[in-house]
Amino acid sequence: MAVSQVAVGAWQAVELVGREWERLALVGRLRDPSVRLLTLTGPGGVGKSGLVRAVRPELAELFGEPGYADLSEAGSPADAVAEAVRPLSREGDRRLLVLDGCEHHGGPLGTAVAELLCRDDRLVVLATGQQPLRVYGERLFPVAPLPVPPAGDDPEELREVASVELFVRRAREANPAFALTAENARAVAELCGLLEGLPLALELAARQLRLHTPHDLLDRLRRRGVALGGGPFDAPERHRSLTALAAWSCRGLGPEPSELLEQLACFPGGFTAATAERLGPADLDVLLDRGLVVQLPTLPGHPRLTVPEPIRSYARAALADGGREQTALDRQTAECRRLLAAAEPRLSGTEQSRWLDAVQAEHANVLATLDRLRERGEPEATAAVLLACRLPWLTRGHLREGLARADRAATEAVPEPVRARLLELSGAFAAALGDPAGAAARQRAALALARPLGDRRLNALLAARLGGALRRLDDLAGAESALGPALETLESLGAAGAAVEAGTELARVLLARGERQRAAETLDRAVAAARRIGDARALAGALGMLARTAEEPTAAGQALRECLRLYGTIGERTELPAALEDFALHLLRATPVQQPRATGLLAAAETLRDELGSALDGRRRAELDDALDGLRDRLRPHGFAVAWAEGRRLSPAAAVAEALAAPDPARRAAAPGPAGGQPLTARQLQVAMLVAEGLTNRQIAARLALSEWTVVNHVRQVMRRLGCASRVQVAWSIGRWS
Repeated sequence: MAVSQVAVGAWQAVELVGREWERLALVGRLRDPSVRLLTLTGPGGVGKSGLVRAVRPELAELFGEPGYADLSEAGSPADAVAEAVRPLSREGDRRLLVLDGCEHHGGPLGTAVAELLCRDDRLVVLATGQQPLRVYGERLFPVAPLPVPPAGDDPEELREVASVELFVRRAREANPAFALTAENARAVAELCGLLEGLPLALELAARQLRLHTPHDLLDRLRRRGVALGGGPFDAPERHRSLTALAAWSCRGLGPEPSELLEQLACFPGGFTAATAERLGPADLDVLLDRGLVVQLPTLPGHPRLTVPEPIRSYARAALADGGREQTALDRQTAECRRLLAAAEPRLSGTEQSRWLDAVQAEHANVLATLDRLRERGEPEATAAVLLACRLPWLTRGHLREGLARADRAATEAVPEPVRARLLELSGAFAAALGDPAGAAARQRAALALARPLGDRRLNALLAARLGGALRRLDDLAGAESALGPALETLESLGAAGAAVEAGTELARVLLARGERQRAAETLDRAVAAARRIGDARALAGALGMLARTAEEPTAAGQALRECLRLYGTIGERTELPAALEDFALHLLRATPVQQPRATGLLAAAETLRDELGSALDGRRRAELDDALDGLRDRLRPHGFAVAWAEGRRLSPAAAVAEALAAPDPARRAAAPGPAGGQPLTARQLQVAMLVAEGLTNRQIAARLALSEWTVVNHVRQVMRRLGCASRVQVAWSIGRWS
């Protein structure tokens, strides 16, 4: 096929936005004399062709005028390649051939390129395609979508994000009056996120601003799916609409990969490779190679994949047109329920962090499952999914969503025990949002339903939750009368996790009534139990409360540091603001020089509370206002404003890191040991760390292959050298040094 005039025109250099690094890296790779075949890979619409055209001036300096062939519509790739290479100059050390749009040609194209490279050792081939050519010696240059911004409404910060920059430029070309403002910045950020930073999608969406505001466009895309069109007439057909682009990307896909792709498109929150393997026999690598499935940026050890837009919308439309959508959605629902069933019993033990991450990663899929079950008229199944999400949603801050869904589910036709648990769940969300009256009303209703059922564990659990709500309403007598018996029952039934929560809440009541000694004893039991079962969230809550009972500032600081470390490990959001506030107030009392850091932590806590929608009670608000007034006076307006602004920009993880970066007076000492005495030996430290994990002497002996009497002696030596009077104090002391 001769190189068409359109193809030659498509070889003109273009302006790129947000690809400065890729441009430099591409030219650098081509300078390497060992590179003979370099293939730009990536999903359709990501800008592979544009990147090659953008570096045309640099390519001409390196190789002379390159040969160019647009193979997107070539009938015979071998003929097109031969014609493109023919006019190349025979002079110079290296010559370049650009092959654009190599998708769908497979083996014949790879064979033709391999033969060319073998015949001419001065030839370099630069190719673009959604998958590799699979020729020996091929180097790959992946091209990813542009970075998308986090949710925010600061125009100055958003302008620094490449996807927003591209969107704004193209929007101004379509509508010269458009400007990124504080009013539309959040909508623009969400549009870039919805379109996943895909350059072609951003450009097509920006053209729609001739008719719509960013808010209206965002609403339309969410309701109708991503099916944008209106691309320029001189662009290739596949670049004139996202539907055409998706059809081009999926062309030639076999029946089994197509079926798997359609099923995977029903997972709005992505999926794991194991999920894909359960859903179909097709080889996932086929979809990965063609960019129809891509990897999401996730935490190390938690790889996830997704079907990107616009492929997802195209595949869902194909399901609907073929009458297969309901079956596919049912399979997605079953898969999500399977995961939650596996996660629920593991959320309160030593694997807590891992499974919280796993459920959080599935959050969008969980919401889709809840909607699907409600559509199918399955209230009990809906309730089961919601109840399984209790701890993950409370931990990760999905409070308003949880409250609305739990309240609605409690009105459905479900058995009385289930309704009682749903009311308790909505009460927990109400309490976390700062509505103690609403929480108490829901917990009372739940307890009234549960009492006739005779389930001691459920009744004790609900009584403990009611006691917590009453404490927030300053009904200390009512709170203690509910929490005391509930704690005894839960401990007698072996419900350790619930007992830790009840014990921590009872300690709050006792401390509020001035009974510091009883509060400390109750907390010691709660901390020991939480360490024994490995429940990081329960332990962190108990440690945060323990810090309030500590008379020594050093002891309070160490308890708060361990609390924050644990919250950071599990990704806590709901209880984190209070822990950050407590640590900031501790810094102001113990280390006044840390006033700027304390200001930043208070700002981070307030920002997170705003995101969660949680409110402070009057007493806490007054305490924080007093601290902030003092900080404004001491730091002066400018110093306070700078520290506050820096704190508001901190993510939850960064806020934890900032708190833990504060100098720790206790660490100025040597290794753990008595004042001026010997440090622990290696064996003593090993035993002490197992004590800190909550193991008994017999369990430690079995773990270390020692006699139980030897372990007893080691524990005595540890307690003597650390100056501890109990195993709980050993655990706390070792926690400070870990």
